[in-house]
Amino acid sequence: MKLTISKIVMAITLISLIGCGSTSKNKKNLSKYKINQIEINSDSDSNEAGALETVYFPFNSSDLRQNAQESLELNAEFLKKFRTLRVQIEGHCDERGSVQYNLALGEKRAQSIKDYLVASGVEPNRITTISFGKERPISLNHDEVAWSKNRRGNFVIVAK
Repeated sequence: MKLTISKIVMAITLISLIGCGSTSKNKKNLSKYKINQIEINSDSDSNEAGALETVYFPFNSSDLRQNAQESLELNAEFLKKFRTLRVQIEGHCDERGSVQYNLALGEKRAQSIKDYLVASGVEPNRITTISFGKERPISLNHDEVAWSKNRRGNFVIVAK
């Protein structure tokens, strides 16, 4: 019995060590992207905007969680590599709350993303923001899983 338990403990330890090999799932190889492969109007929601990743927010908040900051670090690296790209950041919310409230919250989310990128060295004139509030959900279900997917900041390539 001790042998089985020790094997289980070793397996759990090994799995946890493998999972800690990178501080972020965002370790993408930026060298594989070429400017001519990036299309105008491509977006991060569809995973077609190069290495740009959509950022997700907690309920009723424009605060950037650790995983959002990790995604934004990669996004900043990508934008600094491709200095001619211009992006629009779309702020989105889940279906709860009024139209006006969610438009304001979506704008705060988009602005917090822009502020982070600018602080990371991306020129502010390359970034515009817009809020769609709750009007453009990516998931149409009515539960926490769907709502968490809809609370986001999507990146759209607007010029290259």
